[in-house]
Amino acid sequence: MAGHSHWAGIKHKKGRADKRKSKIFSKISKEITVAAKLGDKDPNMNFRLRSAIQLARSANMPKENVERAITKSEASRNINYDSIRYEGMGPGNIYIIVETLTDNKNRTASNIRTIFQKYGGRLGTMGVASHNFKQLGIIRIEKKTISDETILELAAEAGAEECISDENFHKIFCAKEQFYKVKTAIEKKVDIFIHSGIEWYPLNHLNLKENQYKSAVNLLESLEEDEDVQNVYTNLKEKKLN
Repeated sequence: MAGHSHWAGIKHKKGRADKRKSKIFSKISKEITVAAKLGDKDPNMNFRLRSAIQLARSANMPKENVERAITKSEASRNINYDSIRYEGMGPGNIYIIVETLTDNKNRTASNIRTIFQKYGGRLGTMGVASHNFKQLGIIRIEKKTISDETILELAAEAGAEECISDENFHKIFCAKEQFYKVKTAIEKKVDIFIHSGIEWYPLNHLNLKENQYKSAVNLLESLEEDEDVQNVYTNLKEKKLN
């Protein structure tokens, strides 16, 4: 989307988040469970778990839900979750990357393929979309949390490559190899992030005509609705519909 690579979906738009709270909580809970299962139960010792809990806080997820998800990591010891990436093209030849977390590869692959086909897209082989993106560490902080000047200075001191502030967020960009270092430095001053992680950032954005744009939005939103999908990235340029 315009300004960042993550589709402006369930994690970043409050209006949509309010309508899909149970869906958001389910996805965050899965990430917390997997993070706790694969690493330490103490978020201070487990960076992935700490990021997931920060995301839960920014989504106003109740503390008991977080604790339940961590506890579930013990109960689901025999359930294996796989992180699988799918790549494809949508209406107007936009590129799409879908990151999933699943305990059933066949179900997930079938669902993703069906969604692409339903909305005029096509699932491709690995690399068909990702060569049009670069991976960056990206941190989003709510605008009111900290001033433009302060976050710019903090980002520079932390070793970030760029800091952009718009009407909603401060967005900090860094090389993926520097992400944990940069995030740890910023956490000393800011304790709540809207979202943070290593994301696929498009090398360029594509404008579509309104009819293709609507189809593309339907495809992207349907992908995010799938229970196994954690993140959706695209080079579609966001715009307001008439």
